[in-house]
Amino acid sequence: MRAILQRVSHASVTVDEKLVGQIGQGLLILLGVGQNDSEMEVKTLADKIVHLRIFSDDQGKMNLSLLDIGGEALVISQFTLYADTRRGRRPSFTGAASPSLAVPLVERFKEAIAAHGLRVAEGIFGAHMHVELLNDGPVTIWLDTKE
Repeated sequence: MRAILQRVSHASVTVDEKLVGQIGQGLLILLGVGQNDSEMEVKTLADKIVHLRIFSDDQGKMNLSLLDIGGEALVISQFTLYADTRRGRRPSFTGAASPSLAVPLVERFKEAIAAHGLRVAEGIFGAHMHVELLNDGPVTIWLDTKE
């Protein structure tokens, strides 16, 4: 699994001009599922994300986690994180999981984040979404369970 984390003051997602998810302070999580991913990657990645110390403490040091600040998470499924651009000019997405594998793992990922007592908002799998955010920092972190 791959995730792009963006520390945000707030973020929202709309589909067909309808607001479907929004959060206040926390993390916008762009989540990609690969062909060989399983439940094991879900738990590993969710635990890493909620405990990652990327929020500022009173001294301005990145020393607090999403759990520490009681933040929120907006999870957006994004197969394009598996783009292969090594050849040609059109990306290949053959490394991304099919919806039959990806949908249940994305659901389990959201449940794993929520199991820590955090509020989780979401986009709509497979929909054309518009995501708005106010990046705080900016702080953007890339995670990959295979590395």
